[in-house]
Amino acid sequence: FRHLQSKLAFKAWRAYVCQQQAMRNKYCVAESHAKKQKLLRSWRCWLLYVKVQRTKHGMLSVALAFRERRCLCIWWAVWRRQHFQNCTRQKMNNLALQHWAQSLQFRAWLQWRELYLYSQNEKQKETRAVTHHQLWKLKRCMEAWLGYLQLHRAKKHQNELAQEHGRNRIVHQCFSHWRLSWERRRRIHIHQKDIDKLAARVSLRRVFTHWKHYVLCVEGTRQHERAERHYKHHLLVLQKFWNCWKSRL
Repeated sequence: FRHLQSKLAFKAWRAYVCQQQAMRNKYCVAESHAKKQKLLRSWRCWLLYVKVQRTKHGMLSVALAFRERRCLCIWWAVWRRQHFQNCTRQKMNNLALQHWAQSLQFRAWLQWRELYLYSQNEKQKETRAVTHHQLWKLKRCMEAWLGYLQLHRAKKHQNELAQEHGRNRIVHQCFSHWRLSWERRRRIHIHQKDIDKLAARVSLRRVFTHWKHYVLCVEGTRQHERAERHYKHHLLVLQKFWNCWKSRL
């Protein structure tokens, strides 16, 4: 029951609040409309007032302008005449000053041209003199350098020839010494071979003599013949080995 009463009270309060809100909205709308109407009437009145004031000011300006034109017409004509005279006089003065300035400029230009041509001529003379002096110095330096280069080349060629001659002489001397040494050693070697051969023959003959004497004394003739055959065979073998040894040597 309390819940139902609270619900009904809330519904009634909400309807009341909605009604009050609607009334306030209507009141605000009515108040705004009234303000707009008042403002519109005021705006229309102010526009009418401004239009009337503008018309009055325009008429006053036209009247004042007409009066000023009427009053200043004579003075304006006088001032225009004087101004035209002043302008003519100023133009004449300007033309005279311009002519005088042009004549002065022409004279100054002629003087400057003469000085410029003179200075250019002097500069060209100085330049030619400096160039000639530099070329003369360069020619002397080139001649001296060519002489030095030629002398240096000649000395270098002489040194190379001397060095080559010295090397050839040293090589020739070394080759001569080596050849003499080689010939000496070859002769000594050949002589030593001859001595060895002779000693071998002498020794072989001595041995053979002793052996022959011994064979003759011990075995007689038959052994002697056998010994001779053996000796001949030995000599053949020895000759064969000797020929092989010589071919190998």
